[in-house]
Amino acid sequence: MKEWPTSLLGRLPITQTDMKTSARGFVAEALAHRGSGRRPFYSTSANGQVLALCGKDPDFVRLMMKADQIHADGMPMVLYSRLFSARPLPERVATTDLVHEVARLAEQQGLSFYFLGASEEINAKAVEAMRKAYPKLAFAGRRNGYFSRDEEAGVVEAINAAKPDILWIGLGVPLEQQFIERNIDRLNGVGVVKTSGGLFDFISGKNPRAPQWMQDAGLEWVYRAMREPRRLGMRYLTTNPQAIGALIRHSS
Repeated sequence: MKEWPTSLLGRLPITQTDMKTSARGFVAEALAHRGSGRRPFYSTSANGQVLALCGKDPDFVRLMMKADQIHADGMPMVLYSRLFSARPLPERVATTDLVHEVARLAEQQGLSFYFLGASEEINAKAVEAMRKAYPKLAFAGRRNGYFSRDEEAGVVEAINAAKPDILWIGLGVPLEQQFIERNIDRLNGVGVVKTSGGLFDFISGKNPRAPQWMQDAGLEWVYRAMREPRRLGMRYLTTNPQAIGALIRHSS
């Protein structure tokens, strides 16, 4: 398994990598795990919400540390590292962009995806959109994220039976990290597991991305808050200061 260099940001070892290197790493891990029955390679992401949770919840830090790789899915983290870290991050690796970079390579290598999460309608639309954008991309399966703990074993069994090379899990923070902790040693038919947050909402077209200049400036959260002020406005007003505090106190 490749050893990924890291930078300590807000209690977390954030992987020093770029988008293309991350995508190639997913492909390499997926191919190496095929038919091995081994624990899948586990990649997750950190943004302001995650850093805020890490700053106040040691149990969540422990959950995040279970991952083999933690991407910086927030431009403010990258900008902070460039100003204050001895090991600055090369770029943001947003899951909403990474999925497309991986899909292009997966088409070439014959790798399969599985989407787990979101509502039935959004999940189906996300798969349909990916198939339209990448006609040669194989989908081993899909499932919405509405299931009980009693149904969880059956969900894992179905995923293993489908044998996807890359499993994208969009259950939201911290539910997706908790799901993986409970089941990663049983997901022995999977090559790579990637937490995905609200990825399927964007792929399906339910939520649009911010303009590129806002993404580059680290202001995508402002765009989202403007579109959903009731749901996201207060969350960002609360988590952003906490995330900044975590960066200042627990980075190197």
